[in-house]
Amino acid sequence: MKKLVLASILALVVPAPARPQVAFQMQVNVGLPPQPPLVVVQPGIQVVENWNEEVFVTSGYYWVHRDDRWYRAPGPHATFVYVEPRHVPPGLTRLPPGHYKHYRKEQAKAEERARKEHEKAERKASKEREKEAKQHGKQNGHGHD
Repeated sequence: MKKLVLASILALVVPAPARPQVAFQMQVNVGLPPQPPLVVVQPGIQVVENWNEEVFVTSGYYWVHRDDRWYRAPGPHATFVYVEPRHVPPGLTRLPPGHYKHYRKEQAKAEERARKEHEKAERKASKEREKEAKQHGKQNGHGHD
């Protein structure tokens, strides 16, 4: 009886020998040049300029999206390995698919200029609305003299 109790206790305390596990890891090759030219597309996110697919750089890794899966590599020549969706930076998942394929620095500059002009126009329109609202209030006897 003592041997049975001792064996039961040992079974709980001593781990069973590990079984060999085969890890299936999905990998892709991208074939980037040694130092690919990068263009900033959003704060903290860059894309390889004028490349035949979207390869991003953020959070210290190169990232590529293929067949609804994300892969990352620590450098441009490293093998890209599958990353579970919960580990993909949210900024990448919010980018419009296909928009940055063959993306060029000139395109980025033009988009930045357009964005700034749009923001400037929005600020001007907002000030105009505020001014009109103040004048409208005065005309209706609601102004403070």
